[in-house]
Amino acid sequence: MKYLISDYPDVLESRNIQVEINELHRLDNQAIVEVYPYDNQMEFNDKLKESDVLLTAFLPIDEDLLANQAQLKGIAVNATGTDTIDKEAAKAKDIKVLPLFNYSTEDVANQTLALILLLNQKLKAHTQNIENGIWRYHDVGTINRLGAQTLGLIGFGRIAQAVNKRAQAFGMKVLAVDPFIDPEIALANNVELVDLEAIKARADVISLHLFATKENEGMLDWAFFSALQRNPLVINVARGSLIDEVALIRALDEGLVRGAGLDVLSSEKPDLNHHPLLHRTNVQLTPHAAFYSEQSIEYLQKKTVANAVDIAWGR
Repeated sequence: MKYLISDYPDVLESRNIQVEINELHRLDNQAIVEVYPYDNQMEFNDKLKESDVLLTAFLPIDEDLLANQAQLKGIAVNATGTDTIDKEAAKAKDIKVLPLFNYSTEDVANQTLALILLLNQKLKAHTQNIENGIWRYHDVGTINRLGAQTLGLIGFGRIAQAVNKRAQAFGMKVLAVDPFIDPEIALANNVELVDLEAIKARADVISLHLFATKENEGMLDWAFFSALQRNPLVINVARGSLIDEVALIRALDEGLVRGAGLDVLSSEKPDLNHHPLLHRTNVQLTPHAAFYSEQSIEYLQKKTVANAVDIAWGR
């Protein structure tokens, strides 16, 4: 079987790919493995034509690309999200798409709370003041304790449920909007299920925990931000496409949102020289890193390989 490990060069460089190569040979003694740091679509297409299984996270796999594939059996995604893949086109070609599940729940939940705490306690503003020679706590403005605030979770899957447990440990009241969740799960987690209008009206912190789809692209737009009533923090550790960045910047500038913690932006390769969300004491950016720990990377690599081998051999 021929396995192609391919992604953007910086993605491949961020982990030890030899782990995956060794694991593929261990699980499949017939494995032929090629690693291709993505350079251009034509070359990628040619390599994919000769492969049985693709292992990737971020490369765009569209209908045109899939139409050329006669040998490809499936795509093992080393991430939970599959929004870069045209799943309908893959299904039409009987190409399996198998992402990871529950490999970094603890890590993403911890990062969510870290962003909330950093922004709520105005740690960036304190740091900036100290570096400028100012040793006064009240110069950063008003801070309200988390136990006096309400957290609104948009999406209430595994990660959001883990965030809920951590938030309640700080005394926060938690609301959630998720039309697909069993109300009994919310009840068992001491969470009030509400609609999006209630989140806009009642939440002091809003945190996104849902998959990106065509239907929810830009769901936090200007209409959403302009309807907010409690000047909340906005946290996004899900997908950048969920937020209209132009609208968020306007909401920050006009004080409708008091801060933003963003692990993802609309682009996976943002312009860090000119991005308008940089150099703000009430905005914390991280480079799509919420999933990361040594333990999550080890699981990501080995489970993705196991999924790839299962696809290759029809298991």
